[in-house]
Amino acid sequence: MDLNKIALIGRLTKDPETKELKSNQALTKFSLATNRTFMSAGKKKEDTTFFNVIAWGKLAEIIEQYLKKGDKVYIEGRVNNRSYEDKEGKKKYISEVVATQLIMLGGKKKVEAENASVVEEEVDLEKVPF
Repeated sequence: MDLNKIALIGRLTKDPETKELKSNQALTKFSLATNRTFMSAGKKKEDTTFFNVIAWGKLAEIIEQYLKKGDKVYIEGRVNNRSYEDKEGKKKYISEVVATQLIMLGGKKKVEAENASVVEEEVDLEKVPF
């Protein structure tokens, strides 16, 4: 049995960007920053890791409607690796988290999002045009 699952808690680094594809399905992209604190040589240090996140369909619409830069969220999904050619014809590789579940954390939005806090949707990435 194989498993590809990731769970993150962090803050959006910018407002989400949403596109509607030709198939009328929404695709939302955003970046998430996660922080960790650790001790090294007796000193407290911090490390930040950034993740590119995408979401599809109803989850993408919820993210676009409710989230903005700085909001704290729990994201669950899977890691996807893909490649593409840039404008100069060079092959580029990208890793991203494909979100399947979302919980909005903190503030007033937690109450607003109770009915839509967890959404899961199957997506065929072979049909994505990029």
